[in-house]
Amino acid sequence: MTAFFTDAFTNLPPEELEAYHRTVFMQMESPQAAELRRQYYAGLLRHMGTNVRIGCGVKIVNPQNISLGDDVCIDDNCVLFARSERGITLGEAVQVKHGVYLDTESTEGYIEAGPHVYLGTGCCLHGHAGLEIGEHTLLAQNITITPFSHKFEDPDVPIIKQGGHTRKLTIGRDCYIGKRVCILYSADIGDGAVIGAGAVVVKPVPPFSVAVGVPARVIRKRGGPGEGIVGQD
Repeated sequence: MTAFFTDAFTNLPPEELEAYHRTVFMQMESPQAAELRRQYYAGLLRHMGTNVRIGCGVKIVNPQNISLGDDVCIDDNCVLFARSERGITLGEAVQVKHGVYLDTESTEGYIEAGPHVYLGTGCCLHGHAGLEIGEHTLLAQNITITPFSHKFEDPDVPIIKQGGHTRKLTIGRDCYIGKRVCILYSADIGDGAVIGAGAVVVKPVPPFSVAVGVPARVIRKRGGPGEGIVGQD
């Protein structure tokens, strides 16, 4: 029994042997493995800029629909699922931290993050009808953005079969979204806005506003008293 997996490896056919080695290198932390991952995805992605880093355990589905700009960094255990041709586009120097999940969800959906966007650990972002995030916007940890809301009016039909509401969702440039925020399909975020930690955003937030609470409400404009205390990581 001690040689069970060794014997199994020895008897692998060529195509499964390649899959085995690919799996190993996708999980390794060495600089050599990181370079192999970069070379591998450079031949599969729609576009890959220079100095891109892809961490261990990253899962990329439909890489032909994904574009990565220069200096993009994708940390360990992230998932990029591009179900549509428009897919996922990450601009220059976007940082995707550990365990982020990006999913376009539909054949019409897409996700686009502008240059220097920061997606914090554990964020879960969906793009049913489109999700656009402006440059220099900061998303803290464990944020959920889902531009879809299920219909549930008919009690005789399972909710999962009733469809839902969806639309393109936009988050402006230079925004700051605090940790554990939930943003729904009806809630565009204006340029320069700040959303306090734990907020549930159900309607649009004007530019340069500070919004907090459940549901989120605007409490002031940026630059007023108490600046910097409501959206902390």
